[in-house]
Amino acid sequence: MKKAVSREKSVKPPDLRSFKRLIYDYYRKHGRTLPWRETSNPYHILVSELMLQQTQVNRVIEKYREFTARFRDAAALAKAPLRSILKLWQGLGYNRRALALKQIALAVVAQHRGKVPSSFDDLLKLPGVGKATASAILAFAFNQPVVFIETNIRTVFIHFFFPGQDEVSDEEIIPLVTKTLDAANPREWYYALMDYGTFLKKSIANPGRKSSHYQKQSPFDGSNRQVRGRILRYLTKEHKSTQEVLAQQLGLAPGRVHSALLELVKEGMITRKGTMLKIG
Repeated sequence: MKKAVSREKSVKPPDLRSFKRLIYDYYRKHGRTLPWRETSNPYHILVSELMLQQTQVNRVIEKYREFTARFRDAAALAKAPLRSILKLWQGLGYNRRALALKQIALAVVAQHRGKVPSSFDDLLKLPGVGKATASAILAFAFNQPVVFIETNIRTVFIHFFFPGQDEVSDEEIIPLVTKTLDAANPREWYYALMDYGTFLKKSIANPGRKSSHYQKQSPFDGSNRQVRGRILRYLTKEHKSTQEVLAQQLGLAPGRVHSALLELVKEGMITRKGTMLKIG
């Protein structure tokens, strides 16, 4: 690790060749072995990308293995009850991602014969897939030389090329990502950038905080997100319930349960029949 720090200080922003050499040298010595890097299966890459949104790698590894073993392809996921998907998803948080995966699987089966598409435009048409996720799938599953930014990539470029600047926009970073892209092997280059970004965050004050896109995550305890999660966890175990029983069993104010349920029903996470509530 110390070698990477000392070499890092010698690199000047305009020296793109030295920058690329440093990133690749670090990766070849310290690159992470992760299960989604051991496959080019587009469905598996899709699952990993959704899981990794706003969730740390070490929390994702085992869930990814369990998920891809249980729901082996888009067809299996499309057929699975949402309740089963959410039950396996527990521990990852942001449960809307599980619903998004289910909806994506349904679209992939209906529109692409069960195969995750390799076209940027087709990927963008899938529910819940944005530009960054579509680009990541193209790079990691299909090794296509697309240009994109995520948090670790952003951290690396801000650290090396904007050392004294705050509020750095992605529009300023994109030209540098484009110039340094390894068009012959974008998959490995992005892995290398991400691993160096992870190293930087552990070694110095996170340069990503200088991004104009940086947002500090709000506290989880006592949040509406926590209430939503508790409701979904209860319903995965008990199958169905009323609003009143939910409030009593979870020890929550009826008003908080009511507002969370309105969101969950609107999103399609929960269905209501009379007074009875259940997942999906």
